[in-house]
Amino acid sequence: MSSDRKLVSSGSPYEPIIGFSRAVRVGGIIAVGGTAPIGEDGKTVGIGDPAAQTKRCIEIIEQALKKAGAGLEHVVRTRTFLKDISHWEASGRAHGEIFGSIRPVSTMVQVSGFIDPDWLVEIEADAVIGAGGDNWQNAWAASDDTRTPQA
Repeated sequence: MSSDRKLVSSGSPYEPIIGFSRAVRVGGIIAVGGTAPIGEDGKTVGIGDPAAQTKRCIEIIEQALKKAGAGLEHVVRTRTFLKDISHWEASGRAHGEIFGSIRPVSTMVQVSGFIDPDWLVEIEADAVIGAGGDNWQNAWAASDDTRTPQA
């Protein structure tokens, strides 16, 4: 395993069973896997409430990002998986409360189900940070032409 590869655990009981990490950081790229609305007690948070479940998923993602040396401000992509697409507004509003000023690219899709039938939402996130912890956006900030990063 490469020395620049960092594995982040959230303590989910599913991690050792399935063989996955909550997040993996390689260089300045951090991928956070499918994150379910599991509370500190191991039980589902917000049963029947897609907004509460969305917020809990993002809280767990934020904790994983911090362990990997990043924050929500570094998120460039989210993927929201919904058990029922009719929950898109409630989940989307909760997502927007947190990511409204960050504005990552985002995808929202319906799935047939999750491991736990009480889960209504799972979320994945990808983040990018620059070398030395600098925000990746700094390369673009001073440019008049936002299509070309500054060297």
